[in-house]
Amino acid sequence: MCSTAQAGTFTTGRDKVKRMPRVSSKNQVTLPVAAMRAAGLSAGDEVTIRPVGDGEVVVAARGSRVRRHAGIADGVYASGEGDRLRGEWER
Repeated sequence: MCSTAQAGTFTTGRDKVKRMPRVSSKNQVTLPVAAMRAAGLSAGDEVTIRPVGDGEVVVAARGSRVRRHAGIADGVYASGEGDRLRGEWER
């Protein structure tokens, strides 16, 4: 991560201004907390970085959304209920 000096704040007159994150000499960038929260990311999450254009990258949580949400509805249906419901589908 960048040092606090790079990602910190400074004051101009009465207004407190945040510095824009910069790429460090180790190719690291500190992500703003508000952006992390809005994206549902937290410290320690694995992410993928993809270039999308000149000077642009996308930071995304690693893994598929399906895998992340698999099993979220465990216990909602009784045992065998899913099979019974699938049997009602038109084929």
